[in-house]
Amino acid sequence: MEWLNYHHLFYFWTVMREGSLTAASSRLSLAPSTVSAQLSRLEDVLGGKLFLRVGRNLEPTDLGRLVFRYADEIFSLGREMMDTIRGRPVAGPLSLKAGVVDVLPKLIVRKLLEPALQLPEQVRLVCLENKEDALLAELAMHSLDVVLSDAPLRAGLSVKAYSHLLGECGITFFAVGKIAEKLRADFPQSLHEAPMLLPMEMTALRGALERWFATLGIRPTIAGEFDDNALLNVFGQEGDGVFVAPMVIEPEVLRQHRVEVVGRTQAVKERYYAISVERIIKHPAVAAILEAARHNLFMMK
Repeated sequence: MEWLNYHHLFYFWTVMREGSLTAASSRLSLAPSTVSAQLSRLEDVLGGKLFLRVGRNLEPTDLGRLVFRYADEIFSLGREMMDTIRGRPVAGPLSLKAGVVDVLPKLIVRKLLEPALQLPEQVRLVCLENKEDALLAELAMHSLDVVLSDAPLRAGLSVKAYSHLLGECGITFFAVGKIAEKLRADFPQSLHEAPMLLPMEMTALRGALERWFATLGIRPTIAGEFDDNALLNVFGQEGDGVFVAPMVIEPEVLRQHRVEVVGRTQAVKERYYAISVERIIKHPAVAAILEAARHNLFMMK
């Protein structure tokens, strides 16, 4: 078994929590040089850098963020153990660690996660956004309870996990007033050569849109491609092109981005999945997400 010096890990955890080496040194009543030396020894053991210096600040690396999540669990369990031994109450909030594939609209993520926050017991939500492969790796290591995605688990992956369909809905096309007014009357044929803001290729939505356009003989002008949905929406609300969003969040998109509806279609479906290592969901917060999505948000039969 490889030996890990937990004092060194505790110093690193404190630096992350305090936000700087100076603040952590003050909290630990140690000289900054001492703490820095202990961090270097921890990096030697782990075989990688935990921080990068950006200007006068320390920014955690991917390894640093991973180690911090484990350290947070370790020292939380340590506190719980001592509370149990001393006879102190140990009840705390239910933890929900959710991974979110970065192509999902932020508004739909909020709707999907909201039922977990409305449980009678307090829930501490930890939300991590990243690419699908990175999130599935975290799920496989049990660092996440669930991954929210726009596609089921791909065949051939070494990750043992299960895809739970949350629901599906059609899409709405949005644009600022002057563009929407021009395109609304002859929708969807009006989208031919119209400026479109699209998600990147290889996403589920992009593929579905392109197939639909092809069946209708529509070739929009691609004004922009984005791997960040929130950024895409910002360009849309500034009048740079037409963009799409799930029908179930249409009111929120209209209100938040001050745009108008160009048209709607059920021919293109947005699908959402909860991916977990459990075939039968036991985590109460994940179970609440599935139940609310299927019977309220998407009203699956």
